[in-house]
Amino acid sequence: MRELTDQEAEALCTRLRSFLIDSVSRTGGHLASNLGAVEITVAIHRVFDTGRDRLVFDVGHQCYIHKILAGRAGQMDTLRTLNGLAGFPKPAESVHDAFIAGHASNSVSVAVGMARARTLRGEDYQVLALIGDGALTGGLAYEGLSDAGSSGEPLIVILNDNGMSITKNVGGVAEHLARQRLKPQYLRFKAGYRKVMGVLPGGKRIYRITHGIKTAIKGTLLPCSMFEDMGFAYLGPVDGHDVRRLTRLLQYARELKGPVLLHIRTTKGKGYPPAERNPDKFHGVGRFCVESGEAVSRGGTDFSAVFGQTLCALAEEDERVCAITAAMQSGTGLDGFFARYPQRSFDVGIAEGHATAMAAGMAKQGMIPVFAVYSTFLQRSCDMLLHDVGIQKLHVVFGVDRAGLVGADGETHHGVFDIGLLSLVPGMTVYCPASFAELRRALRQAVAECTGPVAIRYPRGGEGPWQGDAGPAPAAVLREGKDITLVSYGTLINQVLDAARLLEERGISAEVVKLYRITPFDGELLCASAAKTGCVLAAEECAAGSAVGPRIAAALLEGGIAVKGFALQNLGDKYVPHGTVDELRTLCGLSPEAIAKRAEEVLGRG
Repeated sequence: MRELTDQEAEALCTRLRSFLIDSVSRTGGHLASNLGAVEITVAIHRVFDTGRDRLVFDVGHQCYIHKILAGRAGQMDTLRTLNGLAGFPKPAESVHDAFIAGHASNSVSVAVGMARARTLRGEDYQVLALIGDGALTGGLAYEGLSDAGSSGEPLIVILNDNGMSITKNVGGVAEHLARQRLKPQYLRFKAGYRKVMGVLPGGKRIYRITHGIKTAIKGTLLPCSMFEDMGFAYLGPVDGHDVRRLTRLLQYARELKGPVLLHIRTTKGKGYPPAERNPDKFHGVGRFCVESGEAVSRGGTDFSAVFGQTLCALAEEDERVCAITAAMQSGTGLDGFFARYPQRSFDVGIAEGHATAMAAGMAKQGMIPVFAVYSTFLQRSCDMLLHDVGIQKLHVVFGVDRAGLVGADGETHHGVFDIGLLSLVPGMTVYCPASFAELRRALRQAVAECTGPVAIRYPRGGEGPWQGDAGPAPAAVLREGKDITLVSYGTLINQVLDAARLLEERGISAEVVKLYRITPFDGELLCASAAKTGCVLAAEECAAGSAVGPRIAAALLEGGIAVKGFALQNLGDKYVPHGTVDELRTLCGLSPEAIAKRAEEVLGRG
């Protein structure tokens, strides 16, 4: 990469775009963000050695070009498949991946930590953080920037600005001055002038006076840079698709020996017209036709859509109902609500903690806020759940989308920890609908009947074969049996019902109990079933430490129910990799066959 001429680097960018579009069209993945980061990634690899220098991505949606340049082009056809390339940076995959990155706003904090470790250990390497303007809507980014700018540590923050969050400079004079400030001649003069003034008698005083005059003029004609106020040497804004200029600026930034912020402007989806026209649609895509940009297969109605439709109906009935999202309007099914009730719709950006605290404020003043959020991102709201919502028992409704295994996004995105988090909050009610009908009922109960904090957790995608509604009770028996009780909740109930059918073929009568509400836990029906069968197997699509199973065991013990066999079947004490949901269920022992086999073991027949 370092031996490439500028013309060769430009040609490489063209080839990379073509390769990326073709590859992702066959595998699915994050396309628009990667197309926008081609030139900056090529420039980084021309200037730095990512096997030694540390490149920290923010979120990591834009890491595909990096993976290709770092020797993994031949594995791109395995992207986001079981045992294949991860869709995010993964240190276990390559030494060139400095840090795992699936959530937003942490890159600068991580980079400061790496820079300080380098200084303390007396080592010599560069540290870079590549952060998008979307991630700057998260408060953690500013905590990191504040500390990084005042640290004095040599590090480079690259702000990839696609124009959605950072205000653009206005006017021809501003644009002209920005271009002049980034010319190599100016940068060389600036570095040389500082060096000369540092050794001449009285030079430091002269430099301070001239620097003050320059800063005053720049402050008059250019927007004030908060990054310079934080302590960064600010370079930009610059065209993020000019690989020549980006290479020169990165070389210059490397020589400054302090905190540097390089502000680049890019176009999300650059080079592929369908993605440029609809960057949100091509943020995360399935397989698609390159010529038309149309999806190869279209999915049917999913839980997110049903949630959004039901919320619209509830908002029509009660003007206090409002919707909140954290940069996930489409993903959480709220497009219709935002279009129909714009005055009651709030997108706060990648700021889940703020969204939860804001919802608490709205609830305290009489509104009914509904915060639709992916399970994996709800984790950032832990303090606000306990402190702002829980203590005052405020009526905030959480639509916990993508609960359970989500598939190709892998360990950073599986929604397998929220049960433990939500169950920690005193007074919290948690519903786990297994069908669209139950989701509609749960949301209506949460909005119109509950008085404290409520969460409804539902998976990505559509419902399974079981599409009924077991009624408003906390639990229901879906299948009668006498040998063992199989208990579960959510759409995993489909695998449990299939397991019961397999057991029936083997001469075992399994009773299936479906939990509709898991917090507060009501074990009355379950205890009655366990007393009848004498054996219990609790199957859950969540991490072991987040499971309901131990509460089931406690309920049996407290109820004086002596069972001959009891077992938990969940995802265990580990992070689950990427793959299809069915593959991961098989891998983790949650397929119908695996559940049936475990039931046989509980009965002593394994």
